[in-house]
Amino acid sequence: MTSPHLPAPACTAGHSRYVQRIRRRYAEQLPGLAPGAPRRDAMAQTLATLQAQGLDTGSALRVLRQLVMERLATLDCEQGAPLEVVTLGMTELGELALDVACTQAQQELEARHGQPLGDQTGQPAQLWIVGMGKFGARELNVSSDIDLIYLYDDEGQTTGTADGRGRISNQEFFSRVVKRIYQLIGDVTEHGFVFRVDLALRPNGNSGPSVCSLDSLEHYLLQHGREWERFAWLKSRVVAPRSSVTSGSAQALRGVVLPFVFRRYLDYAVFESLRDLHRQIRDQANRRSAARPERANDVKLGRGGIREIEFTVQLLQVVRGGHFPELRTRPTLAALQRVAKAGLMPQDTANQLAQAYDFLRRVEHRIQYLDDQQTHALPTRDDDLAWIAGTLGFADTAGFLRALDAHRDVVAHEFGTLLGQADVPEPEDGASLDTLIEDMPASLQAQLQQWEDSPRVQSLSDEGRRRLHQLMQRSLQWLSDGDTDEAAVLRMMNWLEPLLRRESYLALLLERPAVHERLLRLLGAAKWPARYLIQHPGVIDELASPNLLHERFSGAQFERDVEARRTSLAITGEDDDETLLNLLRRAQHAEQFRTLTRDVEGLLSVEQVADDLSALADAVLRITSRWCWQRFAKRHRELPQFGIVGYGKLGGKELGYGSDLDIVFVYDDDAPEAPEVYAAYVRRLINWLTVKTAEGDLYEIDTALRPNGNSGLLVTSFDAFALYQTQRGSNTAWTWEHQAMTRARWVLDGWQLGFGEADDTPHPLSTERFEAVRRAVITAPRDLDALQREILDMRERVRSAHPVRGGQFDFKHSPGGMVDVEFAVQYLVLAHSAVHPELQPNLGNIHLLRLAEQAGLLPPGVGQQSGDAYRNLRRLQHKARLDETSTAVEASRVAREHAAVLVLWQAVFGTNDLARA
Repeated sequence: MTSPHLPAPACTAGHSRYVQRIRRRYAEQLPGLAPGAPRRDAMAQTLATLQAQGLDTGSALRVLRQLVMERLATLDCEQGAPLEVVTLGMTELGELALDVACTQAQQELEARHGQPLGDQTGQPAQLWIVGMGKFGARELNVSSDIDLIYLYDDEGQTTGTADGRGRISNQEFFSRVVKRIYQLIGDVTEHGFVFRVDLALRPNGNSGPSVCSLDSLEHYLLQHGREWERFAWLKSRVVAPRSSVTSGSAQALRGVVLPFVFRRYLDYAVFESLRDLHRQIRDQANRRSAARPERANDVKLGRGGIREIEFTVQLLQVVRGGHFPELRTRPTLAALQRVAKAGLMPQDTANQLAQAYDFLRRVEHRIQYLDDQQTHALPTRDDDLAWIAGTLGFADTAGFLRALDAHRDVVAHEFGTLLGQADVPEPEDGASLDTLIEDMPASLQAQLQQWEDSPRVQSLSDEGRRRLHQLMQRSLQWLSDGDTDEAAVLRMMNWLEPLLRRESYLALLLERPAVHERLLRLLGAAKWPARYLIQHPGVIDELASPNLLHERFSGAQFERDVEARRTSLAITGEDDDETLLNLLRRAQHAEQFRTLTRDVEGLLSVEQVADDLSALADAVLRITSRWCWQRFAKRHRELPQFGIVGYGKLGGKELGYGSDLDIVFVYDDDAPEAPEVYAAYVRRLINWLTVKTAEGDLYEIDTALRPNGNSGLLVTSFDAFALYQTQRGSNTAWTWEHQAMTRARWVLDGWQLGFGEADDTPHPLSTERFEAVRRAVITAPRDLDALQREILDMRERVRSAHPVRGGQFDFKHSPGGMVDVEFAVQYLVLAHSAVHPELQPNLGNIHLLRLAEQAGLLPPGVGQQSGDAYRNLRRLQHKARLDETSTAVEASRVAREHAAVLVLWQAVFGTNDLARA
């Protein structure tokens, strides 16, 4: 590939003083590097040639570096090679050099001291060279040092030489290996160096040993690891020796690093840590530029520079990577796209930052090509600036500088937005919550006084108490300004107190004023959201999503996201059952909370809430069914011939918050072992859906509607299910089960149990096959008088089981309530759908009532009015449950709805018994 802006002919790599030196000194060796982009195999071949010509390993590596640098400068500046050609070439040069140096150093030391053995395994101990930063992310620049950490996997000692002498500890052995590696790649000789090496990121920094064991690293990270080190380890990768990478033995490092970098809970406390780190870096850069003004224009560390892009994406990765493993990637450009896909950054912003990163890295490389100096400051010589501009396709220096400033402005703005300080006044030293009491309404003073004596508050760190004071200060300011109310603040305080042991929630609300504001609005609108947030506090981070109020739930997108997280966990070997159970629960809770927020904000109707919650349940059932089968030891075929029928609220797409799922499991499989296999599978599936983990549960499952109810088989063959429902054979369904079939729905197509995209494998179970059975059931010939008697009898049983006392009207169960509408619709479908096929689809009660009126089965206006009444009763019931108030009210409040339902009942059943009940 070539750049769309090719350099002018005069802007060749030959302007670089460094390239000029290489071409003069190594003219004979330059043709020895194979044409094209330098990759590892070609570099290894060139290295072997140089060694065959008599150069020792260290000299051959140094000469190889010169050849690679000249080639990259030529490809970059003259041919417009993509950025990754340069960064990957430098990264693979580093990997090759360290592999060769490590192998030689270890062979030399083993000749003197024998092989190092591990105490725990008795096997040869291994040295791992961990690349950090850009080296770990395969983003190395052309004059970069390499940040390394040397580890070995097991304590022990060497075997010694044949005469039993020279035995030393593994620590001493590998320390000597590390020293020899540095001599081979870091010492400056007549051929220069291979790489400058920086070990400052190792445990305890420059005061720590040059190499440490894996156990020592784990202890250090657990006990002493600092926040900024999480950003450093985010990009860590074992880069050499190659054998430890290809064998997979280096994977053991992941188990130590991942829990340190990515926390299980949302960790907004790192914002302050990153601010401090950025402040230190900026101060250091300012001190350097004050001493040397010519280095003031730094494209890496200055305002809007490369480091700010890296910090922006790394911060979002560290904060959310514990819950969203798909964010765990090292390269900056790849991470930017993942952050955008996760909804943590607008796609346009990610694209702009990616363009800025590409541009700034290209500028950085040209700065370094000039003299092979580890600098990131624009040169002050006019000819050098003109050369950089020309190689980037600009006609003059002014155009280049304008483009540079534009990119840096974008970066600085986004970085400042992300790390902007919360607009809350700093409390005075030693400030106590008591100082806020006089500004509080009486209703809140008691709670705050209680806090002062609370062990949770007293155990807060000084930083935690400062954050709590700031948070309450801002809440009271908003209360004073009329932007919130006392109930919302009190509910926030009640929600927050049990969570004070995790100070990250305080940090989140401070760092994200918009989240704090939206939380108060949510809590002020209803009581139930506070209860949900207490059960699942992690979902509060969903309030930070910029698209929260502008989207609806998408089952397909939900499945893609969850599957992406599972894939990411599988890559790191973390996809055990418990982790996947928690992943599913976090995802389901987050989506339910997103719907709840849109609901409380008045953006969704009751029907839309039910649609979205039902679609979420469908998606969870599909994912769980797939994962359970994939991990099911007894599975006898790749794709199960299995399906799920949804009844009740799930079947009618009328789920509410906390609704259980009425489902029936069926299979169609001729294998002799099928009944036993699917029975075991369903038990496992129900367990996955219902078991409570640290993240809570998913759904309660009710299988009472299966053939023969609770005395029947947990899973039945589809043929047996069909015979039972269609009244064939000696074992047949009751009328109430046929009533349930009017709202039944096939929720799991066979191909959806495939492990990926839609599976083309023919499947014996499908929506069409189920619908054929359902139509046969609801259109079967019936004695209408007997049907009416049985439905009225069932309605009386339901009413008796849910008595309403005190003359109140219960939205659902009182005569003239929602249940009566549902029973009337079920009768209409069972009695008339054979003649009126428009009543056969499972379209919901309101739609079916209107169709029945249009078909002449109801008097004019009755279907419309009773449907409107049903909708309003559902809305009132929904609101009451959200606010945790009674669903029974004075009858006068719903007189119109009550009357409309009674008219419907009279029209359908020709009786006023309901009115007198």
